[in-house]
Amino acid sequence: MKLKLLFITLMFAAFFSVHAQQSLKYTIFKNEPINFGGDIVEKDGINRLQNGRIIYKKVTVPSFPKGTDVKIKITLRSNGDRWDKSGSCFVVKDLNELSILNISKNNKEFPIESAIDEKFKGVKTTKNYKPVIELMRFMTPFGVGFYSNDEGKHRKPVYIPKWEKQVVWEHDISQLKNLVTNTFYVGVWVDTWTKEGYEVDVDLLYSNRARKTLKVQPLVNTIPYVNGQSLPDFFAKTTLEQKFELPKKAKNVKLYYTATGHGGHSGGDEFIKIKNSVRCNNKLVIDTIPWRDDCASFRRFNPTSGVWLKKDSASYIDFEARAYKVKEIEERIASSDLSRSNWCPGSSVKPFVVDLGDLKEGIHTLQISIPATAAFDDKLNHWLVSAYITYEE
Repeated sequence: MKLKLLFITLMFAAFFSVHAQQSLKYTIFKNEPINFGGDIVEKDGINRLQNGRIIYKKVTVPSFPKGTDVKIKITLRSNGDRWDKSGSCFVVKDLNELSILNISKNNKEFPIESAIDEKFKGVKTTKNYKPVIELMRFMTPFGVGFYSNDEGKHRKPVYIPKWEKQVVWEHDISQLKNLVTNTFYVGVWVDTWTKEGYEVDVDLLYSNRARKTLKVQPLVNTIPYVNGQSLPDFFAKTTLEQKFELPKKAKNVKLYYTATGHGGHSGGDEFIKIKNSVRCNNKLVIDTIPWRDDCASFRRFNPTSGVWLKKDSASYIDFEARAYKVKEIEERIASSDLSRSNWCPGSSVKPFVVDLGDLKEGIHTLQISIPATAAFDDKLNHWLVSAYITYEE
């Protein structure tokens, strides 16, 4: 009898243990339009700012007191916009704190301390203002979904069986668990200027597996989410310096740094290699050229990418001669194939992660230096950079 009771007890324990660790999925947005002044269907709980270029929503999920892994999944389709555009999914923990959301909604002002040269506002963390932390940076493809049909068949290379109907990205954001549990706000910004815009799905996935919860502190964000924020081309003439304070000694501090270069046409920062140097307390912690040379691998997501022909020579098998021969051909080259400053049309952008070790209580300094090209005329060179730290107390 005792053995039978023990067996039943163990079975119940195993059942509830598995049940307790069951993963959870929360759909934040589904088929949600993001556009500039376009037609929308109003839905409860979804707010729109900047003529529809920002959407955000209040979210409530369990607290996961023992911690959890967290993943974010974003699915995007063009709703008629045929261009590649910058995009950012971000989190705001408390709407009562000053952020891009209530500044945009309530016409409040960015603190002057958040600006670079008084012109580039909302870049730096201050005592009363926090730049948003990105859950994911992404770049829209050229026309995926809306234009994924036979009309673009003459643009399609032979190695692509079909144009994809949508693009899907998934990132592990477990280090941000502290910001995406209990109640918080998730927003998505796309730099679209068309009334058609895009449709987006956003899901948060929680493993419910116990793991340590980290402290998170935002540092900088140069993305011009809000009307009136200037195009961030200031790296051409200055170093971005941000001081941050730790109230007590922080252990296992990690820096998350995301950077993408944009604009300037063929000879601009989008298409040339430029070193990014990041220092913490005057120590060089990142010294790299952010660059992607695999953009051609995203071709299936880019049906409206511009295409031109380039003469080349090709080696091929001549079956009659039973030998290889070389002949001149015209190769199809797409704009989306070109290498870029840490992004490709249709790609997501993962942050650089640096282990800073333990940091003492008090004031610390982050410096970001990019010898960028200034914007002028229609050459809109700029760098979208964001950074935050995580740590244990």
